[in-house]
Amino acid sequence: MKILNNSLSSLSSQTNNILYSGLKGKALEVTMDDIPSKLDIEKVVPKICFTPDTRKSIGYLLQSLIIQIAVVYVGLLIPLQANFIPLWIIYALISGTTAMGFWVIAHECGHGAFSKNKNLQAIIGYVLHSFLLVPYFSWQRSHAIHHRFTNHVSEGETHVPLVIGGNGKTELPGGEKDLAISKKLGKKKYGVMQLILHLFFGWPAYLLAGKTGGPSYGTTNHFWPRAPFSNKLWPSIWAKKVWLSDFGILFVLFLLIESIKIYGYASIIAMYFGPLIVVNIWLVLYTWLHHTDSDVPHLAGSDFSYMRGAFLSIDRPYGRILDLLHHNIGSTHVVHHIAPGIPHYHAKKATSAIRKAFPKIYLFNPTPIHKALWHIAANCVAVKKEPKCSRYIWHNP
Repeated sequence: MKILNNSLSSLSSQTNNILYSGLKGKALEVTMDDIPSKLDIEKVVPKICFTPDTRKSIGYLLQSLIIQIAVVYVGLLIPLQANFIPLWIIYALISGTTAMGFWVIAHECGHGAFSKNKNLQAIIGYVLHSFLLVPYFSWQRSHAIHHRFTNHVSEGETHVPLVIGGNGKTELPGGEKDLAISKKLGKKKYGVMQLILHLFFGWPAYLLAGKTGGPSYGTTNHFWPRAPFSNKLWPSIWAKKVWLSDFGILFVLFLLIESIKIYGYASIIAMYFGPLIVVNIWLVLYTWLHHTDSDVPHLAGSDFSYMRGAFLSIDRPYGRILDLLHHNIGSTHVVHHIAPGIPHYHAKKATSAIRKAFPKIYLFNPTPIHKALWHIAANCVAVKKEPKCSRYIWHNP
């Protein structure tokens, strides 16, 4: 049966004119029969990997803090003059890249991977995310949905694709329109447009209007859990948690306003908002590359399960420096989706175990990051549902 399913999958890939990535169509050969259970995962991943160590977690937080303090110290030496703008741009790139480490630590708090002390974990996650203008509990809820329905075409919460012939209820419509735009502009212009839209506007658009989220939740807002926005993402106590998240954001905005009064607009833009834009770019870049490639499908119905969606996540080679600064978030993301409670300092060991135990379904794309990003921006336009199943494949423009 597996051989037959794989043959059909290969045939389907050929007939849909798929553009292969560095994965070489590997994700398209996977069937539900190949997917392990949670018990299978627990058998192959060392038990220690599932246990957070508070001291270690705090140690990595301090590592990011020390690096950031050093970068900020250097930034304070740069004159606030117009002819130093190129240097300030470089500072924003470096400072935003190092500050992304705080995002990853806060992200682990949201998953319960920082500490067994839930109160300590919540406080640290809340403070870190609020400092980055991210509503902590709102994001915790939407991110949990993202994990539960990874690469689900209806219930997915980020980077859900437009569907060719989408019905507007269980599928996002507009695939034909975007394909037409892609053909009119050409891949180069379309790719540049997608890079700008995703990297610079994607994160605020997601927080404020739920952009790239699936059709199941409507137009959501991470700061306002009621009309005129949809409340489907915020059931029961979560609406109150959204308001609680807002307090953290308002407090940080108050501090920023007071800082502007003391130090001036230029200083706060250079030292805070410039790096924050870079942090947001990294966040979108990671998420986009984790869950999108021209030969990685989206699923629905009986073709989807939590574990199958998790195994559609993609690990990539970010290099030692970024892995150090960002706590391996990009190179061990598959195992993070399989078991989100695994702390990042155990993720390499867990990834090694998963790769050895399930080589057919573990996805690692060796394509250099800049090339992979361009490949996705230029070619991942819209998906098309395959006949007689609930699998959606990127249509090669």
